[in-house]
Amino acid sequence: MASAEREKVVLAYSGGLDTSVMVKWLQIEKDLDVIAICGNVGQDAEDLEWVKQKAYDMGAIYADAVDLRESYANNVLTKAIAANGMYENTYPLLSALSRPMIVQYLVNCAHQYGAHYIAHGCTGKGNDQVRFESCIHALDPELKILAPVREWDLLTREQEMEWAEEHGVPVPTTAAKPYSIDDNLWGRAIECGVLENPWNEPPVDIWTMTTSPENAPDQPEEVILGFEQGVPVSLNGERMSLLDLVIRMNEICGAHGYGRIDMIEDRVVGIKSHECYECPASLAILAMHHALETMCLDRDTLQHKHMVDQRWAALVYDGLWFSQLKDALDAFCTSTQEFVTGEVRAKLYKGSLTVTGRKSAYSLYDYGLATYSDGDTFDRTASKGFIELHSLPSKTWSSKQGPAAERASGSRKHDLSA
Repeated sequence: MASAEREKVVLAYSGGLDTSVMVKWLQIEKDLDVIAICGNVGQDAEDLEWVKQKAYDMGAIYADAVDLRESYANNVLTKAIAANGMYENTYPLLSALSRPMIVQYLVNCAHQYGAHYIAHGCTGKGNDQVRFESCIHALDPELKILAPVREWDLLTREQEMEWAEEHGVPVPTTAAKPYSIDDNLWGRAIECGVLENPWNEPPVDIWTMTTSPENAPDQPEEVILGFEQGVPVSLNGERMSLLDLVIRMNEICGAHGYGRIDMIEDRVVGIKSHECYECPASLAILAMHHALETMCLDRDTLQHKHMVDQRWAALVYDGLWFSQLKDALDAFCTSTQEFVTGEVRAKLYKGSLTVTGRKSAYSLYDYGLATYSDGDTFDRTASKGFIELHSLPSKTWSSKQGPAAERASGSRKHDLSA
């Protein structure tokens, strides 16, 4: 029951050790009534009622475990697919995609229950603190933010567990996990432990969504994705929701050992980090989506969109989902998807995915123009004039400035045999 004197704080709550300790810590150290909110964006397909009850048992005045997976797929992942959201051209954005949706729910709860504070369990040198707080500031600059891990004196897991036992917080009975893991519908992020040495090969036990490629089936498997305006709507001819499609693609691709990433990543706060990711469905969907784009978008749009896609990924990674530029880039990407409709076929085999076919009623690929066989409709006589005009600037520069440039530099910079 809420105290008449206490102010309220909405806590981003997972049910793990850190945020469970925070439920009590915020009551004891900050004298606040706690509203504990757990948002399920795919990290758990099972009932999360136990998380809700655990918060109540520790004195939360209100707790909820809300299923955000359908909304996450339809309102967030569709934008990530349209923008081919890959950070540093290597991995599909994961945590950076889920944080804005969770924050929006937390802010709405703060408004609903009259809370002046929002608290999170992020560490002081990770990306998520930037994402949580930047999104909160963007949605309601008046809300105050608490980050207990940045200020409490519980420096080790052992100290944290001792504090938990002293204050009646249920603690894990199993050994401490050697890795830090964040997962959602779009994949898993794994760090810490032996991975902090980038020379170490990732241990086998970090992978849970994917079979080892060596143990994957000896026969390849084909999958066909159907897209409508850039959104996957069918798998092997069966129409389904995006949520169900992603879940099924995780199973199929993971069974063939596809989706593992091992990289050195540049964090927002300036640290290089050794990160491993497991992204079977997201890697496959983005690869197949881009394959369809190459057929349905013209060259200039594709080239410009590549730059937009990279900028979009960097903005979202940096926690700027709710920003003017990101909204503008969304509008551009949405416009480009109008005719990205069709089917893409890919082959999965021993940890790899290869696109083997694509087709679309809006394809810009013209067989008559492309073929060297019967049916060729390309006018070869036009090529000479095209080349004359295409190379005219280079020809003019060479005749007017080229010799002078050579003399000024004192070198034969255009002699490739030098």
